[in-house]
Amino acid sequence: MKLAIIGTGYVGLVAGVCFAEAGNDVIAVDVNLEKLARLRNGQLPIYEPGLEHLFARNAREERLIFTDDLAHAVAHSEIIFLALPTPPGENGGADLKYVLGAARDIGKLLTADSTYKIIVTKSTVPVGTVDKVRDAIAENAQSEFDVISNPEFLREGVAVDDFMKPERVVIGIGDGSPDPHRAENTMRELYRPFLLSGNPLLVMDARSAEITKYAANSMLALRISFMNDIATLCEKCGADVDKVRLGIGVDSRIGRRFLFAGTGYGGSCFPKDVQALIATGEEYGAPQSILEATESINARQKTTLIPRIEAHFGSDLSGRVFALWGLAFKPNTDDIREAPALVILDELISRGALVRAYDPEAAEAVQKQVGEKYGDKLCFVKRHYDACDGADALVIATEWPKFREPDFHYLHELLQTPVIFDGRNVYELETMKREGFIYHSIGRPVVNA
Repeated sequence: MKLAIIGTGYVGLVAGVCFAEAGNDVIAVDVNLEKLARLRNGQLPIYEPGLEHLFARNAREERLIFTDDLAHAVAHSEIIFLALPTPPGENGGADLKYVLGAARDIGKLLTADSTYKIIVTKSTVPVGTVDKVRDAIAENAQSEFDVISNPEFLREGVAVDDFMKPERVVIGIGDGSPDPHRAENTMRELYRPFLLSGNPLLVMDARSAEITKYAANSMLALRISFMNDIATLCEKCGADVDKVRLGIGVDSRIGRRFLFAGTGYGGSCFPKDVQALIATGEEYGAPQSILEATESINARQKTTLIPRIEAHFGSDLSGRVFALWGLAFKPNTDDIREAPALVILDELISRGALVRAYDPEAAEAVQKQVGEKYGDKLCFVKRHYDACDGADALVIATEWPKFREPDFHYLHELLQTPVIFDGRNVYELETMKREGFIYHSIGRPVVNA
């Protein structure tokens, strides 16, 4: 099929590459000329395992091309995906200015001699967006078109696998569709190669599809905040949250996933989607009280290591040096949006500490974001051990695989004092005791050397 992807952000780029890998001809559109130049030169703007190889192959074989020419993309495509940013507005709801702006531009290009088009909202958008996109296109369109919702369910770090082998594909068809069966059948044909294992394509109304995306991410965020609240209780009463997690995770009604305590969730999806669903609830007079608590717990959890650090070193950290392992909000990505590590970093430096930070992928993104804000209070190192040389303590904010099996004897020698503040519960308590570390983790007893 011939596809256009409007927007080459995380979702648009992954979708475009994976659709091309399935044999479709994909035109990716963006207004950022510098970004387009980099993409044409084979430079990916994001880090996502497995994406670079597929990107290079499909660009080389010309199934994936990049342009700023929206008219060309619309004219030469059967299906047009809107994969544009939907940043939080003032009330936390999603700002649709980019999505609706693109919709109006597309409408102007649908002249009387245009062929039937399907316009797909791939961005995470609030309930009712399909209707708004249809109205925006219809202001000028002179040919037949459909607008449907097709939310993405990609996890950063495994997005290629998620797209190529989705657990489900959701298609939401609006009430005003001129030919709902044609739209459904076209989307079924597009996704057929990705569902050969028998996973479902779910067809529903557009509003249900839009809510499904927000509800899925909000449920996962809720589980994380629930376990972090339980972790706080465990610390107060002397229990071990890891044992509690195992005890409830074997219950088939609950399951094991997203039950890990830590310094909270971050990234581009969970924080924004929780806020947006709260805002939607307010708009429709259906308060989302559980999600309000979820958000509050998560904000608290991002600073949960700081009182432990102060209890050990005092509130004035002037002259103290901390090694910080991990900057991305999760492993296998360079995404630092809403990353707990950045909150920890800011809290340490505001108390006078010096921070040596290491992340295998996200250091450059942090450098760009903070600029000269911290001056000589922050430096970045090329090896994770370099951060620890002479440091007063190690703080772990992201559970990158390379942190799981360090040379503990060498690490003990490098640190000025053998203290670890672990925001991701990377190590076993018995191991820390055996290796002679003072070890603070989340929801578990403190190990004293």
